[in-house]
Amino acid sequence: MKYIGMPQGMWLIYKESFTKQLIKTIKLTKKEAKEVKRLAKVRYKEIINMIPEFEKEDMFKMNIVNCALFSAFYLNLKEKPSLDIMTDYYRESMGNWATKVFCKMAGKKKFSKSTYDKYEKTASFKAADRNPYSWNMELYSYGDGSGYEARFTKCGICHLMTELGIKDVIPAMCKLDYSMSEWSKASKFIREYTLASGGPYCDCGYKKL
Repeated sequence: MKYIGMPQGMWLIYKESFTKQLIKTIKLTKKEAKEVKRLAKVRYKEIINMIPEFEKEDMFKMNIVNCALFSAFYLNLKEKPSLDIMTDYYRESMGNWATKVFCKMAGKKKFSKSTYDKYEKTASFKAADRNPYSWNMELYSYGDGSGYEARFTKCGICHLMTELGIKDVIPAMCKLDYSMSEWSKASKFIREYTLASGGPYCDCGYKKL
């Protein structure tokens, strides 16, 4: 993957919120935060360049780009905060206007036939069989028509962050699913297992509000 298009755009959109939360959530000084941002940009480009390009039909490219961004900032913190603090840091960093607009727009189509068809196609695509930085999933409808569950058996975030030696903070990223569902104003998020915590899969359940 090259540092153009989506990776470059994501840096431009989120660099300030990730830097602001270094001060607000992690309690760095402005000078320290500025230096972490400088180093993180270099590391981000390095991480992006080590990831192979995603297939055109793969819908999970943005997920791995977000992971690269979070990882780049985390790797350049001299003192590593607790998992709880990093969970708050990632949620607040991602919770800017761009993410909330994206979630609200996606929420309008969350339970549409087109969305369900897209997930069915993704489930059969099994991108992680060819690209370990992507995801494999299965799709299950709730029998009562109240929603559906995307069940992930392979996770690109788990692969990348384990490769980077920071698998202990993977759960900080997992928790964002709850916030994104809340920001969508369309669904209640339900989860029992994650691969990061040793579960058999990651279940992402969406129930209509």
